[in-house]
Amino acid sequence: MTIVELLETSQAFLIIASLVLGLLVGSFLNVIIYRMPVILQRDWKRQCSEFLEIDNSLSKDKSHSLKHEVFNLQQPASHCPHCYHKIKPWENVPLISYIALGGKCSNCKAKISLRYPSVEFINGVLSALVAFTFGATWLTLALLIFTWSLLVLTLIDFDHQLLPDDITIPLLWLGLLVNALDLGFGVSLDDAVIGAIAGYLVLWAFYWVFKLTTNKEGMGYGDFKLLAALGAWMGWQSLLPIIILSSVVGAVSGIIMIIALGRDKSVPMPFGPYLSGAGFIMLIWGPEISTLYINSISG
Repeated sequence: MTIVELLETSQAFLIIASLVLGLLVGSFLNVIIYRMPVILQRDWKRQCSEFLEIDNSLSKDKSHSLKHEVFNLQQPASHCPHCYHKIKPWENVPLISYIALGGKCSNCKAKISLRYPSVEFINGVLSALVAFTFGATWLTLALLIFTWSLLVLTLIDFDHQLLPDDITIPLLWLGLLVNALDLGFGVSLDDAVIGAIAGYLVLWAFYWVFKLTTNKEGMGYGDFKLLAALGAWMGWQSLLPIIILSSVVGAVSGIIMIIALGRDKSVPMPFGPYLSGAGFIMLIWGPEISTLYINSISG
């Protein structure tokens, strides 16, 4: 076997391993996407009840998730929300179990949301793409965590218009750490720090200009922290392309949803999914996009 063939084999193995890892992690991401907002809501309710000195009984809440006295990322065990059937390990194999079960609960035959296998599949593909782009390095491991975090933030914000600090803040610090350790990402610590600061301040400034001129809130503070995290990972140079790309995609998506799906214009749209998508695009194709952007300006 020649060196070229060996390298090709090693790369293929890396991509396949990353795909499988992404599928497995995607199953856990589904848990985080569903449970983290509930955990936060329960915590906020508890804090408000303690402050106001009122009853915080869960029995009055008809929500399926809030009926559980203990509810975190470990407990209760995964189960069908309709019949409470505890999901067996062989019923929780990414993609395969969904196909084998015909997309239905093995006990009550209720339909399983297509989102679960979709998240697993998308996470597997994105993980393989990261591995293909950056190779077998410590940087790739860090970028996988970055990618998984963006996927979780995208879907939580889409569902609840919420970008949890429990994810955005650690993501910011991890970006600074990766660049401080110089794992080969090509972003200096100075650029990363400036990127984090500028990422937060640019949306913070836009928020206040928009609010003072329209008396409305254009976005949430979670968006500031997410862009700060993207700046911490990819440096201040990436911020303008990310903002432009996310704004264009967001505007086009909004128009499509209003025209094709009849979405109410007054209903606010989360900006986090578009920031996350633009951030991942810059992660994979950033140099090409930056070159194209510079060439278009220079003529």
